[in-house]
Amino acid sequence: MSLSTITALSPLDGRYAAKLSALRPIMSEHGYMHRRVQVEVAWFIALSDAGFAEFKPLTTGARAYLLGLVKNFSETDSAAIKDIEKTTNHDVKAVEYWLKGKFEARPELEKAAEFVHFACTSEDINNTSHALQLRSGRDQIVLPGLDRIVLKLREMAHMYAAVPMLSRTHGQTASPTTVGKELANVVVRLQTACERVASVKMLGKMNGAVGNYNAHLSAWPDFDWEAFSKRVVETPEPLGLGLTFQPYSIQIEPHDYMAELFDAVARANTILIDLSRDIWGYVSLGYFKQKLKAGEIGSSTMPHKVNPIDFENAEGNLGLANALLKHLSEKLPVSRWQRDLTDSTVLRNIGVALGYAALAYTSLMTGLNKLELNEEALSDDLNTSWEVLAEPIQTVMRRFGVPGAYEKLKEVTRGKTVTAEALHGLIRSLEIPEAEKERLLAMTPGSYIGKAAELARRV
Repeated sequence: MSLSTITALSPLDGRYAAKLSALRPIMSEHGYMHRRVQVEVAWFIALSDAGFAEFKPLTTGARAYLLGLVKNFSETDSAAIKDIEKTTNHDVKAVEYWLKGKFEARPELEKAAEFVHFACTSEDINNTSHALQLRSGRDQIVLPGLDRIVLKLREMAHMYAAVPMLSRTHGQTASPTTVGKELANVVVRLQTACERVASVKMLGKMNGAVGNYNAHLSAWPDFDWEAFSKRVVETPEPLGLGLTFQPYSIQIEPHDYMAELFDAVARANTILIDLSRDIWGYVSLGYFKQKLKAGEIGSSTMPHKVNPIDFENAEGNLGLANALLKHLSEKLPVSRWQRDLTDSTVLRNIGVALGYAALAYTSLMTGLNKLELNEEALSDDLNTSWEVLAEPIQTVMRRFGVPGAYEKLKEVTRGKTVTAEALHGLIRSLEIPEAEKERLLAMTPGSYIGKAAELARRV
């Protein structure tokens, strides 16, 4: 069976492949190889500038050629590395041999070929490559996806800031709010989550087999290898990696920053699961209608249905993303002694975790863009829920010292259908100032929204 979008084992590379085209060059194995070549080239060029008599500074032409290998790295190059790996059975060594192969017919580079991968362990290349992948995945896919949702929700919060809506606590009618204020709540939560995702520092180590620069010092004992490694890791691209230096490690970078990043993304995803479920419920109540799309079918047997499929798709994929992110977060910081390979196979699934998240963000945006507010349904719900005014009435009664205010309203309203007439009769019987009676009599469920509109416009 040939591999295609309908034979792919993962729906990310099958059914949803087209929606993840931006993530694939970053988080695929091709993307991983690309970053490995980038790291090897940066290390090689830096070594030429280290002042060693045995490795003179590279010429401008040689530097341009090497940086061109990184800039123009293609799927054909990845395939060539995979062919080498068939012999080496070692993916990092295959990258080293491929790079050395690119030195042929270039005497300056051929002479210095043994400085490719000099004193490095495979993990020096891999951990920095993963950090580069994650930085790109976060900055180009995850954060922009979340930012688009924040912008859409803010737009809706402002648009519907003053549209009253019946709240529900425990599924029961509760003090009214506005549609905009409920969306503003999510905006604030999501902004905080995005800040945490963005603030995670991407770490990289280049300190050898067990983190002590053993091989480095065996070659040049008096050279400051730690400072050199830090310079390569932290110098901006393309001559460096633009990461944050990790000074202490075993053979592998400890992956704590990865756990921090994955936890932060999962927290944002959890907020979006909450949003997806709430909007699903509001669609069910009729508060929102969904724009129709020509040709779409909601049910194979019930022609009337317009299902909230985008929010369901988002919820499901956010759950999948978080399941993987949670495992990555819990597993990756754990390594037996200096090194075991359980992290290697797990790390190859980072793109899968972020892929499900990116897919969910797209679905959620599609769903949000389909929503149309049904103010009639919102108004109808409010007009049949006069019991929610028990709260302001008893609160004013308390202000003026009316004894047993809460208990009196509870007796009249709890579990009962309450009418405006019944509440107005109670208000007129209260021993409170006439001006306060008039204020309460003028109040409706739709006007009892507190500072909701102001708060919605503030985000």
